[in-house]
Amino acid sequence: MKSVRSSKNYSKWRHFLQKITFGLCLLLSFWLVFNTITLIYASSKAVDANFVLGGSIQREIYAAELARKNPKIPTLISQGSQDPCILRIFQKKAVSLSNIWLEKCANSTFGNFVYSLPILKKWKVHKVRLITSSSHLPRAKWMAQIIFGTHGIWVELDIAKEKGVPGNRESWIKTGLDVTRSIFWAGLSHFIRPQCSDVTELIDVDIKAWQQRGFNCERQGREI
Repeated sequence: MKSVRSSKNYSKWRHFLQKITFGLCLLLSFWLVFNTITLIYASSKAVDANFVLGGSIQREIYAAELARKNPKIPTLISQGSQDPCILRIFQKKAVSLSNIWLEKCANSTFGNFVYSLPILKKWKVHKVRLITSSSHLPRAKWMAQIIFGTHGIWVELDIAKEKGVPGNRESWIKTGLDVTRSIFWAGLSHFIRPQCSDVTELIDVDIKAWQQRGFNCERQGREI
């Protein structure tokens, strides 16, 4: 009797789990279709924001040139050069400072996307221009497409030309690890949304405080 009862209970649980699995697969399929349609629609629209990955001052110089041409498009620089150095670049390029934002919480490329995603979503961005260097590829592009893409944000890649040899070194191991955790974060980011507490609009940078503290800008930034 006990074995028969256990067999019936097992059969009920298996049937229940099959229904749950089918339901989840159905929901995932609907979401994938909806998200794909959203991305296709977003790809046909104009860029909503410029997103600059820190790590090279040439990216910031290039972003300043783009911002001068399109001042209405907000620019987000994730963990770039020191604030006064970025301020100097945008001032020399005669760019309005009121639509340029600096995010200082990230300490890696993965962190760039983790902390910037909530900001871009707050801005209701649907198409973002990703500004980086060719030496940062394909890792940065794939991470952006995975993390931003699952939120319906289309990524348009824009490469800043470098002078000399960039400091970052790419490897397939590094790329594989970052892409793997990006896939996991793509799902978790719908429920966990880290908010960066260190986001400053460029116009609010306190240059006097920085002068007292001291700062050092890269030569390429000083020679603009």
